[in-house]
Amino acid sequence: MPTYAYRCRECTSTFELVRPMSASGEAAECPDGHADTVKLLTTVALTGAAGGPAPAPAAGGGCCGGGCCG
Repeated sequence: MPTYAYRCRECTSTFELVRPMSASGEAAECPDGHADTVKLLTTVALTGAAGGPAPAPAAGGGCCGGGCCG
């Protein structure tokens, strides 16, 4: 299940809830009991394989590996 971040407008604390996507728009109460909260927009960073940067693309390119462009 996805994790959603929220901020309380009363006490300004930020908290996260794990809930199904179907419940992502429902109201969330902060851990201190306040009901005036807003869902925050978050981003997800996707990276290549562990251990280093992704390899460079092979030389040539194009639809047939560069053979028709010469």
